[in-house]
Parts: sequence; C-alpha cells; structure tokens
Amino acid sequence: MAEMGFTITELVEAQAQVWNLLLSYLKSMCLKCSLELGIADALKKQGKPMELSELSFALSIPPSKFDCFRRFMTTLVHLELFAEQQDDSGATKYILTPASYLLVKDETMNITPFLTLILDPIMCDSSHVFMPWFKSHKETPFEFYFGKGFWDFVGEKPEFSKMFNEGMASDSRLVSEVVMMNCKDVFNGLKSIVDVGGGKGSMAKSITHAFPGIKCTVFDLPHVIDSLEEDRQPGVEYVGGDMFVSVPHANAVLLKWILHDWDNEECIKILQRCKEAIPSIADGGKIIIIDIVVGASRNKHPYAVETQLLFDLLMMNITSGRERNECEWRKIFLSAGFIDYKITHFLGLRSIIELYH
Repeated sequence: MAEMGFTITELVEAQAQVWNLLLSYLKSMCLKCSLELGIADALKKQGKPMELSELSFALSIPPSKFDCFRRFMTTLVHLELFAEQQDDSGATKYILTPASYLLVKDETMNITPFLTLILDPIMCDSSHVFMPWFKSHKETPFEFYFGKGFWDFVGEKPEFSKMFNEGMASDSRLVSEVVMMNCKDVFNGLKSIVDVGGGKGSMAKSITHAFPGIKCTVFDLPHVIDSLEEDRQPGVEYVGGDMFVSVPHANAVLLKWILHDWDNEECIKILQRCKEAIPSIADGGKIIIIDIVVGASRNKHPYAVETQLLFDLLMMNITSGRERNECEWRKIFLSAGFIDYKITHFLGLRSIIELYH
C-alpha cells in the first residue's frame, strides 16, 4: 500500500528521520550533562584511558546509576564526543576526542563558557514560541517571550551579561589561536587596529602578543568597558562608545562575530561607520570580518551547512540578525560603499572576510 505515491519503505524510513528530529534536543542535554559532570576534565586529569568503573568513581556516580551511566556514555561515544578503545585484555576504556578536548576547562581552547551560555534557559526558552511569534508583530521570539529585546535584557541582567561576555571571550580565545596559526598574514603591515564589539579583549590581547608593533584598541559599549578593570591588557587601549555613531580611527577594524547580530540595514550603518574610521585600500586600510558564510566552509562534515543554518535560526530567535551566504554579504558590502572583498575559509564553519574601499 502507498500513500500519496510514497512506498511503505519510504514512509518507515521517514518515520525514523522524524523521530531523529524529535529527539535531537537530547543531544544538547547530553552535552550539557557531560559539561556539568566534568567528564572531559576527569579523562584529562587521569592522563590515560579510563574504564567505565574508574570514570564513574572519579565523577562520584553512585553504583545504583552505573548501568544508566554506561548507556549515557554509549550515546556520547556514538555522537563522537568521546571514544572507546580496547586494551590488551579486551577491556573497554574511554578517551578524549577533538570535540571533548574543547571541553577541558584548563585548556586554552576550552569553549565551555560559550556552550554554557547557549544552553542556558534564557537562550533556549524562547524557541518554544516560534509558531505564535510568526503570527505576531514582535521582532524576535525572544522579545515575544520575555517582553523585551535581547540587548536590553543583557543590559539589565548583570549575571547574564557576565555569562554572555565570558562565552564570547572563550570563543575569541579559540578563534585567535587559529587565526594566529593559520591566517597571521591578515594582520601583516598594520600599524593599528580597532576590535569593534571586542568584549573582554581576547582577540586584541592575541594580536598584541603576536604583533607588538600594532596598536590595539578594544571598542565596546561603555558598561562593557567599565567592567574590564581587572582584565585589561597592558598596551591595549579600551574605549567605550556606540558603533552606530562612530568608531575610533585605525588602519583596520576587526568585526568578529558582530554583524550576524544585526539586520541588513543595521549592518550597512555599522560598516559605514567603520569605513569612516579607516584609510582607503591605497593606504592599506581594511575591515576584517570573522563570520559565517553559509554554504562555504573548509569543514567537510556532512552537518557543516546544517549547523550554519541552525545558527541562523539562533540569530532569528534572539536578535534581528542572521547568517548570510556570499551573495547576501556582497549586497551589504556594495550598499555600504565598499569596492572589493576577499574571503578565506579557515575556521571550521566561519570565514575571514577582508573588506576594502
């Protein structure tokens, strides 16, 4: 029997696909639980593969939960967050993977604060109201759910603001490590750079360390800059202001994961203010954008584009922004008065865009 021209086999396979979508929220919950348990930290501390009994003991898992923990780890291994290996006696032991290495809290490239931010209920809860939001006049599901825009919410909640800044800083540490290893030439020849929306200054610190001759300025909202008294890097200038009004002058402006927070018209305004702050291409001026270019990635994982699209939905959920493909980026650049750009796909799902006028 077939319905609408579909075979029974196709419909059964489709049911499996829909069930996978249905249960995908448990992937996030498994990730959250692994962070809270500190599984990656325990494996790193041990310094060698661990049997399940050793791992459960290190994490203070009671014996009554041993079989549940085994099932949990089986799923995490299937998701490639951790891996199994057999020793000479045939015993199964657990090891870190590249993914779980990023969860080790004392490592430079630890992204736990960013994951903690994205998994927080404040970031997740408004996704439950997509349907009524589509039929409302509110700008975002976040505003529909909480009664105010995301940036207003951040400004009124010091603890969440701190979590947000720490999450962004952890991402900047990873990005700066990769940029300085693989794309260092982007900064060659620059005498000064302004990190717009630079938060805690992680990118500026890395640039200053790698290029002592570049004068770095962290530019962000006044309340963000005022909160950095204990985190300031010697040799880095910190300036408070509004990127929609003006940007400090420099050879180059850095916009790391900034433009995806804003709609097209707002992006054009930001880029125009940045354009006013830098010299022309003939005098070595440029804007350095680190952001997603949808459909373009050096990451060959089959879920690369899917992840980019899911990030687009995250932006739709909490801000007026979006992730963009190259055609959409080009329209913004031309509208803002720029004449040329260069895209380098270097950072997993994100790219470096060098923009000139």
